[in-house]
This record gives sequence, structure tokens and C-alpha cells, in this order.
Amino acid sequence: MGDLLLELLFLFLELVFEALFEFALAAIFDLLVRAFAAFFESIEINNSILAFTGYTLLGAAAGALSLFIIPHPLFRPSRFHGISLLASPVLTGLGMWQLGLSLRTKARTVHQIESFWNGFAFALGVALVRFYFAK
Repeated sequence: MGDLLLELLFLFLELVFEALFEFALAAIFDLLVRAFAAFFESIEINNSILAFTGYTLLGAAAGALSLFIIPHPLFRPSRFHGISLLASPVLTGLGMWQLGLSLRTKARTVHQIESFWNGFAFALGVALVRFYFAK
């Protein structure tokens, strides 16, 4: 019984830390977008499927770059290997949605990545690349 509880605790911690890692990458990307806001304001994509695809590809590129810094998995594979492919992007999407909501209440400019679906797409790209290519 104690081993099962310990395994569930490690699974929870794995999901939280992977989501924080992907959220940090998305936040860094968001800061870069804000730094080059004049350029990116003219590229606003109105097609949500195209934006989702673009953010997934940008997330995959960020995941590939992260492999140069951290080439190994963040956590050892557990019994529930692969659950982070869904849970981490959902948590990251919720975090980016909350960030966008917070910026809207302060009457600040909100970029597309500061929504649930685009934050989810970015984190999904990172998670897929890290899942398949981390050694």
C-alpha cells in the first residue's frame, strides 16, 4: 500500500514539474513575443487551426532546443509513462489562460499564446519532442 501511495506521489510531482517546465518555456516565448511586439502585432493569425498548428510547431522547436540543454528525461519513466503528454499541456494551457485573463483585467495587450488552446499547443509540441527524443 505504501509503495502505491509513493508511486502516485511521484507521478503527481512528475506532472507538476513537467508542466512547470513547459510553462516556463511558454512564458519565455511570450516574453520574446512581447519584446518584438511591433513585428508580431502585424502577424496576428485569425484562423484558430492555423494558430494551433503554428504554436505546436514553435513548441516542438523549443522542445528540440531544450534537448541541447537537458538531453535526458526530466524524470525517469514511471508506470504511467506518457501521461505527461496530456496532463502537462493541459496544466500549461490553464496557466497561460490565467496569465491572459490577468493581463485582460489590467487592460494590457494580450497575445495569442496567452490563451488555453495556444498555450496547450505550445506545451504539446514541447512534450511530444521531449517524449520521443529525450535519451
